Amino acid sequence: MSEPHHIDKTLVRAAFSRAAPTYDRAAVLQKEVASRLVERLDFVKLSPQRIYDLGCGTGRVSAALRERYPAAEVVALDFALPMLQAAQRRSPGLAAVCGDLEALPLAGHSAELILSNLTLQWCLDLEGSLRGLLRVARPGGLLMFTTFGPDTLRELRAAWAQVDGRSHVNAFTDLHDVGDALMRAGWAEPVVDQQTFTLTYDEVSGLMRDLKEMGAHNVTAGRAHGLTGRARLRAMADAYERFRSDGRLPATYEVVYGHAWATDGASAARPDEPATYPLDRLRRAIRTG
Repeated sequence: MSEPHHIDKTLVRAAFSRAAPTYDRAAVLQKEVASRLVERLDFVKLSPQRIYDLGCGTGRVSAALRERYPAAEVVALDFALPMLQAAQRRSPGLAAVCGDLEALPLAGHSAELILSNLTLQWCLDLEGSLRGLLRVARPGGLLMFTTFGPDTLRELRAAWAQVDGRSHVNAFTDLHDVGDALMRAGWAEPVVDQQTFTLTYDEVSGLMRDLKEMGAHNVTAGRAHGLTGRARLRAMADAYERFRSDGRLPATYEVVYGHAWATDGASAARPDEPATYPLDRLRRAIRTG
């Protein structure tokens, strides 16, 4: 029997495929996080020949990378074909690969820079996925990514908990566990930090609509099957009301940022080795990487 929070990747692919036409309209947070991720490249002295944008979605990061590194080949990968097609419409001529980040159809040691914006949370095996990323990185290459932390949608999770014992919100990995996974996977000098964002809504129905339009609604094994009844949705909305502040309902997102370097002979670290650093060390750590 599947764990309640186990992700059904068939549902994930189908959800993002359906959401491709509406994704950009709803993905306000994703747009902001993508911009901040790309801005962190300002502190990196790197002249990549090939760049991978893994989990490219509608191609916002890919387009920014092509502008920043005009001499490099940017390759966009997503496992939802409609998302890839949207990325190519945004950035004509973009090299695109339809594939899964957990089973990369990419050559080993083939890219100097790998970016992934808000995609790793959909992987069933985080450490295994990070090993796969290391396989395709050239020695001296840089990995930069974002993913969601466990405080993401905490209000929605708490509201549903007042209604039933089912899984209604996807589970997310703690910052410290992300850092440990990087080290065990063999990445060198990993740095992780986090930021909290809060979106606000008039009603919880606005949040639910945005999640659906982004393809980010519940895809866990423990979800309720079939349509959710109006009475239960009303009960959840009533429970969510205790979070209302200044007339608005908050939706919290914890975003984990990470980067690490690929080196010759990078070895797995012991689980008890430190894997996190204060945010104020980020710039110095990247410059000396």
